[in-house]
Amino acid sequence: MTIDARGKACPQPVVLSLHALAELKEGEILEVWVDNEAAVENLKRMAAQKGRPTTVYPESGYWLVQIGDGAQGDAQSTPQPSCGCTVMGADAVVAIGSDTMGRGSEELGHALLKSFLYALAQLETPPRTLLFFNGGAKWTVEGSPSLEDLRELESRGTEILTCGTCLDYYGLKEKLAVGSITNMYRIAEILTQADRLVNL
Repeated sequence: MTIDARGKACPQPVVLSLHALAELKEGEILEVWVDNEAAVENLKRMAAQKGRPTTVYPESGYWLVQIGDGAQGDAQSTPQPSCGCTVMGADAVVAIGSDTMGRGSEELGHALLKSFLYALAQLETPPRTLLFFNGGAKWTVEGSPSLEDLRELESRGTEILTCGTCLDYYGLKEKLAVGSITNMYRIAEILTQADRLVNL
């Protein structure tokens, strides 16, 4: 099976490969074409976490990453999994208090948060709850670029809650498009009782 992931932004090459690996038959090899070294490293990490050997072939500005039991293995730099970062867990709560991810460029931060929400929707085990407050409330309303991903998460059992005071502040209460409205008492309750908390 072959995937052409050239030109696709992170985490799409990994997500496409994960879906393909689920359909791969015993002894088959998945071939993934990518156009940057970050994608190569991400694919190798993912494959290592799945216990799959990889072989990487540089090809004039592109890379062919072979994944599967038939791959020869890349002895130089196949990383071993160091954490459980690809599985967030059903007990996890993600708190999103801004319309960007990280500090620095607002444009980059917006793109990163969109990519993060997409990645959450692709996890085998999605988080239990997503909390949106302050600027984060803008992600659950009409016009949000992540509505499809958030609806996918909701359909898989993730509870999506947005602060009502925050929606009121931004004049967005009537435009909520996914999940439900909550209050600060419920937010405090969820945050203080969370087994695993991811705070953005």
